[in-house]
Amino acid sequence: MRIDKFLKVSRIIKRRTLANEACSREKVSINGRTAKPGTEVKPGDIVEIRFGENITRLRVLKTTEHVRKEESSDMYELL
Repeated sequence: MRIDKFLKVSRIIKRRTLANEACSREKVSINGRTAKPGTEVKPGDIVEIRFGENITRLRVLKTTEHVRKEESSDMYELL
C-alpha cells in the first residue's frame, strides 16, 4: 500500500492530499529513509512523521484498503 494512502486510511492524516504533501515535503520517513508519496509500506515498517517540532513514530501492523473509524487505530502501534 502507498504511504500516502496508508496515512489517510489509518486516519493519522485526515486527507490524502495532505498526506501526499507531507511526503513531498520530506516530512515522512519509512525505516529511516525519506518516503515519497508512492513509497510502499508493509507490516513491520517503522514510520516517522514530523509535525513541526514533534516527531510521531509508529509501527505498521497491517495494511487494509478500507477500514471503519473505530478499527483504524488497529493498523498501527505508536512507539
